[in-house]
Amino acid sequence: MAEETLTTMQKAFAFNMDRDKYGTIAEIGAGQEVSRCFFRAGGAAGTIAKTISAYDMSFSDAIYGEEKDKRYVTESRVKKMLDKEFNLVLHRVGDKRPKTSTYFAFADTVTARSYSQQGECHGWLGIKFQVTPGADPSDILIHIRMLDESNDQQQEAVGILGVNLIYGAFHFHSRPERLIQSLGDNLKWGRLEVDLIRFSGNYFADIDNRYMALKLVQTELTDAVVFGADRKTLVHPSDLFYNRDVMVMRAMFRPVTHVSVDMMTRGMELFARMCEASSAPHIMAPEISVAEMRKQNSYDMQDILDRVDCLNILNYPVIVSNYLRYFRLSDYLGRYTRGKVAFVMGIPNLETLFNDAYYDGLKGGIIGAFGALFDRDTLLFVYPMYRDGNPDDLVTTENFPVPEHLKHFYAHLLANHKILPVQNYNPAHMHIWPEAILEQVQKGPGPWQRSVPEAVAREISTRCMFDFCKLTIS
Repeated sequence: MAEETLTTMQKAFAFNMDRDKYGTIAEIGAGQEVSRCFFRAGGAAGTIAKTISAYDMSFSDAIYGEEKDKRYVTESRVKKMLDKEFNLVLHRVGDKRPKTSTYFAFADTVTARSYSQQGECHGWLGIKFQVTPGADPSDILIHIRMLDESNDQQQEAVGILGVNLIYGAFHFHSRPERLIQSLGDNLKWGRLEVDLIRFSGNYFADIDNRYMALKLVQTELTDAVVFGADRKTLVHPSDLFYNRDVMVMRAMFRPVTHVSVDMMTRGMELFARMCEASSAPHIMAPEISVAEMRKQNSYDMQDILDRVDCLNILNYPVIVSNYLRYFRLSDYLGRYTRGKVAFVMGIPNLETLFNDAYYDGLKGGIIGAFGALFDRDTLLFVYPMYRDGNPDDLVTTENFPVPEHLKHFYAHLLANHKILPVQNYNPAHMHIWPEAILEQVQKGPGPWQRSVPEAVAREISTRCMFDFCKLTIS
């Protein structure tokens, strides 16, 4: 039976009535909406030791320490706030309350819409809390994007989310997936995104934060998350993409093969030449779309993480997204960089882009989608293909079979260098088709191992990825 979803006020009141919970709420930006929810619910005097809102930067620095780059809406800032306030609670009342008490500190640092702030509205929220009396504290941090149009609405959304986080930390800490789901309670879809979550501390030592990030995508709390190249770290896209030229390859990567790597390598060589005049560094980011999984409601989290791991082995960061169409991903990257964005793709993906059916139900159809895609000076790098595996029949950007009614449009994109051919490709890899390799993988050791990078083949075999089965050879 599904659990009843409490209203924000019911959650706040229930929390206030638990006299074993005690702590501080510290907020910077978007008002004091979280603490206001608890005070409005009634009974907060038994739960909240202090609320604080250090808006003035000098006051904030005096309390929590200076920020070298003078940025205050950061993960670093919210961590300093949590550490300071939690330690103060323990120091000031830890020996004065019942031994059954568990202590907490909640903090948020947010930039909300105002007369002087019309850009990206976002923030960090976190809670440091004891799961059991006397235990070392554990932490939950989240990053949000606020999508409401008015300051009042954004403040309200932060208040609701803060209550959800505090209530969820104490009531669902043993069920982190339920905790993530509860973050969206009483918030209509589209009001905000939670695009990063981190669990830390002894209590959460066994939690895989990468898995939890995928839950954010599955529950549609966000459309995309980013995995660092080190096989451990979740990164915020602003940290990875800020003012960089970004090239993306969209694929299933099930598994990543030599031809996939060649596409990315040769694509980056072309990208570097195209961006020679740019002072921005460039980066390659493979992307895995789970849009089809979402349609079928059949998320296989381990399968997604296995694909991420194989790309991480090759030192690539990875985007996992809910985006079906290319222009959505281009818009996403445009939030974080003013640099160029390029996509490297094979002929089959180019065929998809020029297929009207791909845009069914989309306002503006194929022309509207291309207009949005190229709105940011986006580039498409196209890797050639042997037609039906025939080395004497090479399909390139020059002889690509464009639908008749789009030929002039395609010629326009070619002439204006929006679509460019990848020329320095390796013909030795062009016989590799990921679907065929996957079928071979599922039969055990075999010739497929020569079609993927050695480290990837070893990882697949060792961890039995993609339904790989080890055969006993007599």
